[in-house]
Parts: sequence; C-alpha cells; structure tokens
Amino acid sequence: MTLAVTGATGQLGRLVIAGLKDKMDAGDIVALVRSPEKAADLGVAVRKADYDASETLAPALEGVDTLLLISGSEIGQRTAQHRAVIDAAKAAGVQNIVYTSLLAADTSPLSLAEEHRATEAMIKASGLTYTILRNGWYTENYTGSVPGAVQAGAFVGSAGDGRISSAARADYAAAAVAVLTAGDHAGKTYELAGDSAYTLADLAAEISAQTGKTIPYQNLPQDEYAKILVSVGLPEGFAAALASFDVDASQGALFHDGKDLSTLIGRPTTPLSTAVSAALA
Repeated sequence: MTLAVTGATGQLGRLVIAGLKDKMDAGDIVALVRSPEKAADLGVAVRKADYDASETLAPALEGVDTLLLISGSEIGQRTAQHRAVIDAAKAAGVQNIVYTSLLAADTSPLSLAEEHRATEAMIKASGLTYTILRNGWYTENYTGSVPGAVQAGAFVGSAGDGRISSAARADYAAAAVAVLTAGDHAGKTYELAGDSAYTLADLAAEISAQTGKTIPYQNLPQDEYAKILVSVGLPEGFAAALASFDVDASQGALFHDGKDLSTLIGRPTTPLSTAVSAALA
C-alpha cells in the first residue's frame, strides 16, 4: 500500500510523516509538497504537488492507494484547492482519502467551518472511500502566545469563560497515523478534541504557576483584541479572524467532551501543563 500526505513539510505534516515511518516502510510513503527542496530531510519519496497548479496533482498521485489530505492553510482559497486534489485523486485511481477537517464542522459557528463543510461534501460525493478527522483547536494556537504574555505581564484574549477542548498538534498527528495504518475507518467521521477543557484564565494560571510570576488573564472586546494582534505584527484580516474565533470560543465553539481522540491514539491527550512547559522552554 502506497500512502501519500499533502502539506508534508507543514507542522502537522512533518509529525504525520515521522509517525508513519515508525509504523510502516518508508518506501511506501510519499510526501506531497509545493517546494520539494524543503522536504529533503523527510526520509521518504517526495513529489511536487501544488494545490494551485492542478497539472502537478494527478501525476503526483499516480500509484497512491490512500491519501491524507491535510487541509490547506490559505483561508478563502481552500475549497477550490481541495476540489483540485479530490478530482486529481479520482483521476489517478486513489482508493481512500482521509481529510483533516474542523471540530463539529457541520454545526460550528467558526468562519473557518464553511470551507471544511464544502470539502467534506465534495469528498462524500467523490465516490472514494473516506474518513473525516474533525480536528479541534491546537493547544499551540494559544501557547504560542505564552512567551509574549510573560513579557507583557498578562495573557489577553476575547474568549471570556469559554471552555476550550484543545489538544497538541502531536496528538492530532498521532490520530491521523492511527487511522492510516490500522483498523477499519471507512465512512467514519471522528470529532477530535482534548480530554480536558480549560478557560484562558486557567491557561494564565498555569503560566503563573510555572513561571512564579502573576500573569492574569485579561478579557478584551473583540475589536480591542484584534488591534493588539495587529500591533504585534499580524495582518489585519488574520487578526480580525483570530479575535472572532475567541468570541466564538466564549460561546462554546471550541468545547467538546467526546473522547474520540484519546481513543484513537490509545493514550490521554497532552495535558495543558505539558504544552505550557514546552512553550516556556
């Protein structure tokens, strides 16, 4: 069985490739990437596959049995990009497709959800055997701000008392590896989230405990938080989107109490304390 992974040089993709190499022959793994020169260290076959250059996709998928379609990173362009990959997979004779979607994509209020809903529908209409991995929030989406919060003396956001069931990127990668290498997951949709939910005040308390400094959580209006994100260098559109995700989180959009993720990976998801420790290191 030949297995291909899109976006293989991304943060999630690299973790998936490493996990697959532990479970199967590296000769049966294909890394699909936009820039092959960035994939020389992966230790598997590398093929150029550019979502925006459809002529590269079908040749890159020749001989592939199962495809892991890691959702693209370019918000607003992903429906068209994913359609190109799915069409190429059908043309190349791919049998199975596994897709990294969004937690509760069918009902989520997050603006991100629309492209995931569209992609899920295209996959189901393709006739390919499929598995949908609806990834929840990555803990790193928040812990990436930990060093700045320590420097500033406060952790800021707009998530209020919303509970966040995030998991580490490595947990989601492990779930993808598990689905790709063992068991019958055909036609299944998994809602993937961390075992334990927390608020941003809980996160700030954990940072305080680990640093010995008092780092409070400051809840801000959406527009004010977006302005702070712009002030630290984020593009205006992206800053506005991040602030809106926090407001959605305040209303429960990032909470899930299922255990699909820990069940798939056969262990508890990474604790918040471990993620904070890694961010501080």
